[in-house]
Formats: sequence, structure tokens, C-alpha cells
Amino acid sequence: MRLIVATMLAGACLTTPALAQDRTGYQAIAAGDYVQAAKRIEAERRIFPDRPELMLNLAAAYARTGRTGEARALYSDVLQRPVVAMDMPDGAVISSHDVATRGLSRLTTTLATR
Repeated sequence: MRLIVATMLAGACLTTPALAQDRTGYQAIAAGDYVQAAKRIEAERRIFPDRPELMLNLAAAYARTGRTGEARALYSDVLQRPVVAMDMPDGAVISSHDVATRGLSRLTTTLATR
């Protein structure tokens, strides 16, 4: 399974083709509306709880809204699941584990600078 990935400052913002963008919270994250993104992704996760792009986007939204414990748990959950290859906008391919590791690193860096 391949996914298109857009990297945001807060973490990974993952999206699938255009029709699914609303389901992954991509548009809300891109607009900086992390609360709305979290709501959309939480609803989608009730249907697809194991999709790494949803977990990673939700973790990014949580991180941006101060829910760092929940973000950390989601990133850790992704690391416990099989690796999924994800296509980056620049053509690179990155694993779901790499995205989760980077997200965890950002959380640690953010907490250390506070």
C-alpha cells in the first residue's frame, strides 16, 4: 500500500488521493485547523482503526493541540505495526516507521525546549 505524504512543521500530514483527503484530515491540517483535523480523523479511525496514515495524521494534530501524550501513544502504536511504504511529494519513499520516529523526535525536541 502506498500513500502520498506531505510533511508539515508539526509532523507528518499524510494523504491518499484527492477524494480521501477529507477523511485523512489533510485539508484541515494544511489549513492549520488541527482541532477540526482531529475530529475528522477520529471519526474515520472508528471505521479504519489500523490505518497508519490516520494514526500519523492524528498524532500530528494532537501534537499541535498540546495533546502530546496521545500523540506519543499513536506514534508508538505505528511503530508496533507492520511497515507501510509511503510516497513523499518530492518522489522519495519513506516508511511509516520513519514518519513515526520523526514525529516522536519532534515531540521530544518540543518538550525539551519548553
